[in-house]
Amino acid sequence: MDTLLAMAIDLATQLQADPRCEAVMAATKAADEDETLQKLISEFNLKRIAINTEEGKEEVDTEKIRQLNQELRETYAAVMANEKMMAYNQAKGELDVLVNKIQFAINLAAQGQDPNLAAQESACSGDCSSCGGCH
Repeated sequence: MDTLLAMAIDLATQLQADPRCEAVMAATKAADEDETLQKLISEFNLKRIAINTEEGKEEVDTEKIRQLNQELRETYAAVMANEKMMAYNQAKGELDVLVNKIQFAINLAAQGQDPNLAAQESACSGDCSSCGGCH
């Protein structure tokens, strides 16, 4: 096996043992087991399907679509206000910061730049789609 690939696999294994990754796994499990949250998610998905179905009709009922969109927004707000969903989003956000820094370090190295720059505290998330340029 290629040495760099073996190192990447080792890094991925270490990432899985990181408390931030473990927190995401625990939060995912808790959210999956929350019947109220799962019911809300199902309702949300059904409302999206209903909107898509209504919009696909030859004669669109704009009032019905408006009502469905309002219901969709309310259901989404309920999903996002759920304690288990908030815990998941918090944990996922913290893990994403770490993963983005790892990816940023690799990208810097691949571009011939100093990968240590990824460890510096900055507003950079590692996602260049919204960036005006590095350093």
